[in-house]
Amino acid sequence: MDKGLAVPQDCRDFLHSLRMRSKYALFLAFVVVVFVFIEKENKIISRVSDKLKQIPQSLADANSTDPALILTENASLLSLSELDSAFSQLQSRLRNLSLQLGVEPLAEVQGQGQGEEQKPPRPPAATPRRHVLLMATTRTGSSFVGEFFNQQGNIFYLFEPLWHIERTVAFEPGGANAAGSALVYRDVLKQLFLCDLYVLEHFISPVPEDHLTQFMFRRSSSRSLCEDPVCTPLVEKVFEKYHCKNRRCGPLNVTLAAEACRRKEHMALKAVRIRQLEFLQPLAEDPRLDLRVIQLVRDPRAVMASRMVAFAGKYESWKKWLAEGQDRLREDEVQRLRGNCESIRRSAELGLRQPAWLRGRYMLVRYEDVARQPLQKAREMYGFAGIPLTAQVEDWIQKNTQATRDGSGIYSTQKNSSEQFEKWRFSMPFKLAQVVQAACGPAMRLFGYKLVQDAAALTNRSVSLLEERGTFWVT
Repeated sequence: MDKGLAVPQDCRDFLHSLRMRSKYALFLAFVVVVFVFIEKENKIISRVSDKLKQIPQSLADANSTDPALILTENASLLSLSELDSAFSQLQSRLRNLSLQLGVEPLAEVQGQGQGEEQKPPRPPAATPRRHVLLMATTRTGSSFVGEFFNQQGNIFYLFEPLWHIERTVAFEPGGANAAGSALVYRDVLKQLFLCDLYVLEHFISPVPEDHLTQFMFRRSSSRSLCEDPVCTPLVEKVFEKYHCKNRRCGPLNVTLAAEACRRKEHMALKAVRIRQLEFLQPLAEDPRLDLRVIQLVRDPRAVMASRMVAFAGKYESWKKWLAEGQDRLREDEVQRLRGNCESIRRSAELGLRQPAWLRGRYMLVRYEDVARQPLQKAREMYGFAGIPLTAQVEDWIQKNTQATRDGSGIYSTQKNSSEQFEKWRFSMPFKLAQVVQAACGPAMRLFGYKLVQDAAALTNRSVSLLEERGTFWVT
């Protein structure tokens, strides 16, 4: 830096002091808001005190010093996000207490705060608001299973919103970078579950203007983004890359989508980029979400066969190995396959162990079981999520799993599911099946996929490659 532009020490000290004052002023303002809120809620409690013989313990808990508001040992302030989380949790506890006492919370009795932005009201739900994450990897049938939630009118469903993050933020595979990407995905996921769809605007390219975008990935796969009032009148001569297919809509208005999200009774989201289940612990422990995780798996041999068709360019080395009859495949390709299978297996083992933070919140589903008994598995998934299944979804399943012929395209969700799920067996070379079995053996044994010892067993329709496991849902 040019010495002639150096800031004098006393100026630097003044700026530092000003910054510190601002921090403490912000913190003190937050504390004042908290105690004002408590005071108002206590006035509500006093109005019904004649109904109570004693103040409930939950009131003492709500008014006790919240650990989240205490300064750290070195007297440094907590981050704003932590303060916001602490305040939200305290506010939630006080609101629940008011409802238990039979009194409307103050903000609802007197109306929203003066001059505050009004949040769209959500219709009263028959069951508590649930947030469902369909956790899968590519080519496991997740688009098909995701439709079970997309087709229900009271669920706000998003299809692969994390695609935008992967396209925008560059992460190298493995090590700290893999953990970093998982943290980014998790934080975005949390905001989406809270209907903060604006978080996606930072990752959509080009950046939306006035909260309008023509580039929301696979918008047509989310009914909630293509129905009223989110579907705005079509704007002529405006190209939308991922347009709604069944009706003509204008560019997606993120504000209208966020409002629609808040109005729906429940929310579901499909993601193939969440690999480590343990990273979801903060979401599972967030009382605002009541999260349910459904991990969808599929026979790795079927996944490989499907990926070699859908993502042909990424599997040129595999095709060359098969075509030229070479004895050995590139080791890095095998290691990548093994790593993917191990990641899936470790997450499933964690979920099936049912640690305290995940108890009652995890369900493992095999795609093959869904394909064979789609309606039964849909009922099981909805039962696990605690959401009543509607006739609307049942009708969709009946019409789209018993098609006379499969829908066109590798991404189609219309198919004769009971016949389609084993087609890979009759096109996969046994040599390729052997490599997949060697790399993914532990995962296959956990999920109940039988290994084959020769080409005849692979193509024998009378030999099932599935062990009967019933349901993997553990309460």
